[in-house]
Amino acid sequence: MRISVMGRLWGTDALAAPDPDSISWFSDTTADRMPRTSGVSPDAYAPWTRTRLAALNAQFEEQPPQVLLRWATDTFGDGLVQGTGFGPSGIVIMHMLSEIRPETTVFYLDTDLLFPETYELKDELKETLGLPIDRVHCGMTPEEQADEEEPELWNVNPDRCCYLRKVQPLERYLDDQRAWITGLRRDQSEMRADTPILEWKPNCQVLKLNPLAPWTRKQVWQYLFEHDLPYNPKHDQGYPSLGCVPCTEPVRDADGYTRDGRWGGTDKQECGIHTE
Repeated sequence: MRISVMGRLWGTDALAAPDPDSISWFSDTTADRMPRTSGVSPDAYAPWTRTRLAALNAQFEEQPPQVLLRWATDTFGDGLVQGTGFGPSGIVIMHMLSEIRPETTVFYLDTDLLFPETYELKDELKETLGLPIDRVHCGMTPEEQADEEEPELWNVNPDRCCYLRKVQPLERYLDDQRAWITGLRRDQSEMRADTPILEWKPNCQVLKLNPLAPWTRKQVWQYLFEHDLPYNPKHDQGYPSLGCVPCTEPVRDADGYTRDGRWGGTDKQECGIHTE
């Protein structure tokens, strides 16, 4: 199945002409930073207007995620990366990419505070799926952070800690990328309930793809089991969601939202990489 981002094969002219009122999402600096990455289609550099995104979202909403991923690999080539914390959704996408374009780069944000099981799973997935995996780091150890900020900053000011160890490194890493794949799903939390399949991120100047946005937790785990994929054993120990060790707790009788257990005792629900 061929899908054109410019409307040539859609039977509609919805994407043929950009909406002049919505080109604010594509600034002049976007053209200036166009990297000549291998295999990038000219379509990847066209303005990501509201009209264009709305048409693409409508098209991909009813399609399997593999259709979106194949379009993305054809469109962005080496300018496409997947970010993951090696949770169930991320593993599903990694497996799909390994079958569609195994040279697609995967990256993770290493805060130095991840569970040992997460690092072990990362190594296992790299060997099993054969995808290249980049480690993205803030360049500052927790000890150096304690000297420059405060000891155990994750307890004192978790938003600041997440910004230093996750948000800033992510923005630097995405600076020369064209598109970023995530494992966000609408059923993960109330804050994620309206997650689109495609969205433009002006702060990073990249297109963000959420191929599993319409999927449920049941669909994710069914895919993992059907393809005999490894997953983090902490999920069998009461952890519905896994982040940094100091900020993640097991949950008893979770209400179905799989972000439960993060930043317990606070109203914080996101680290900031999906809200900036």
